[in-house]
Amino acid sequence: MSERRLFLDRGIGENRGVVLLDGKPERLLIERDDTPPAARLGARLAARVRKVEPAFASAFLDIGDGLEALLSFKPEARPVEGQMLEVELRTEARAGKLATVRALGSSDGKPRLLAAAPDLAEQLTAFAREGRVVEGREARQIADRAEIEALETVHALAGGGDIAIEQTRALVAIDVDLGERKGQDAKRLTRQANIAALGLAARLLRLKGLGGIVVIDLVGRGHDATALMTAARTAFAPDNPGVSIGPVGRLGTMELSIPRRGRAVREILLDAQGEATDQTVALRLIRAIQTEAQVHGGARLTAACAPRIASLAKPFAEALAGQIGVRFTITPDPAMPRDRFEVRIA
Repeated sequence: MSERRLFLDRGIGENRGVVLLDGKPERLLIERDDTPPAARLGARLAARVRKVEPAFASAFLDIGDGLEALLSFKPEARPVEGQMLEVELRTEARAGKLATVRALGSSDGKPRLLAAAPDLAEQLTAFAREGRVVEGREARQIADRAEIEALETVHALAGGGDIAIEQTRALVAIDVDLGERKGQDAKRLTRQANIAALGLAARLLRLKGLGGIVVIDLVGRGHDATALMTAARTAFAPDNPGVSIGPVGRLGTMELSIPRRGRAVREILLDAQGEATDQTVALRLIRAIQTEAQVHGGARLTAACAPRIASLAKPFAEALAGQIGVRFTITPDPAMPRDRFEVRIA
């Protein structure tokens, strides 16, 4: 029976929640302080219908804080421009896409937040009702580990081979590679690899926060369609409701549709070129200082980083100083690469 454990790393400017499935990261939830409350998954809002597009059965809503969201409606429930609705945020906004909401009823007044989204601890316990949320140093180590795995592209399969997961504008592509798997029965070998790949892909898609159309390029030919469909249904069951799994096609691919809810981890942490954003580097710097301060007691610390990272980290450093005291300095170093920093005992 699978076991899920829950961890919450509380940091300066950013909290991270992790679900471990049988000891491996399954979900990484990242909550940054600068995300408007109205933009968080599960927030309940009073929204004004700004524009109705009957041809697309969609309406654009003003949800406050300068934010918009998209509401899909049935013909018999078409809203009217200017109407106030009570809605719940179903999916967070992502690159090029608005957040989506579901209508709960009518409302009045102006667009505003009615009820905040569940916090990270509440979100975590939804994945393991009986689980205890662990915080502290262990949670930070596990969150760091989860972050590293979530940002990787190629992932090893137990027993040999690997899968590569890459997101495009249209879909998520997953390639299964047999690698150095050994065995005399090629058909059995490929069947085992494909079943293992489906289980690994399901966990990693949840970890990476990816969804939408997913195409898995299976290895080999003459697939056992029944066994693979059973394996896929089991692997992706935690993503329900809303998962749709297509049969293995004649070209050896399996297509799935997986509901999107939160933002992808890469979108939160990385820029369009796949590099850590300045904010991500600044938050990592502050976490590193905080961790070293905990490890070394009352020692004074010094950190060096690129000038623009030092500038961005300043408000976070002030908040950290309020927790551990003014016993660290951050020195801008023009020679330091933007994505690197050093923290040491002074």
